Amino acid sequence: MLIGVISDIHANRVALDAVLSDMPDIDEVVCAGDVVGYNPWPADCVDAMRERDVPTIMGNHDRAVVTGTGFGGNSMADAGVQYALQVLDDDRTEWLAGLPEERHRFDGRLKLVHGHPDDPNRYTYPALFSEELLDDEDVLVMGHTHVQAHEIYDDGIVMNPGSVGQPRDGDPKAAYSVVDLEAMTVEEHRVEYDVGEVIDAIEAAGLPEGTGTRLLKGR
Repeated sequence: MLIGVISDIHANRVALDAVLSDMPDIDEVVCAGDVVGYNPWPADCVDAMRERDVPTIMGNHDRAVVTGTGFGGNSMADAGVQYALQVLDDDRTEWLAGLPEERHRFDGRLKLVHGHPDDPNRYTYPALFSEELLDDEDVLVMGHTHVQAHEIYDDGIVMNPGSVGQPRDGDPKAAYSVVDLEAMTVEEHRVEYDVGEVIDAIEAAGLPEGTGTRLLKGR
């Protein structure tokens, strides 16, 4: 059983298309949240998840759009939420609102959360990975940090597939991972995409310049 694992798409259609095109033959794709935010294609990215029936959980940017709360202390994040609120219709917003904060797949063998099993908003960087994060699942998938990593323990795997649409681990290429549930292995993948196209679209949408230029350095 091969599972394509993605997270933190952040409305970056160009990166998402590159990842989905690069992904090998798999049995299912799952998403650890933040389909929207920052970048200028929230509707396209919501549609991509819906059309492929991708099991998805709610990230903090998805929640901010649903609740209309935004991010007062982060101008780039707040601008992405306000833009999504302008362009998403009720149907797409209702889809986001229906996302759960965690999901179990494959008879409970894989668990999806966004930030941390106990707190969806908590950043769980690789240095904080431990076997204690695992409950009854074989694979725990977390997003939120935009840092690709995994650790294999006696009791299972703790992992973050990295960010599709806004990597923050110093590598600008879009990130995803493939989990083999039978072999209990993880393959981490990075994919080049046209960052310049995203920067141009960000400018055209009136989003902050830094939203685009940060993509050049993966931060």
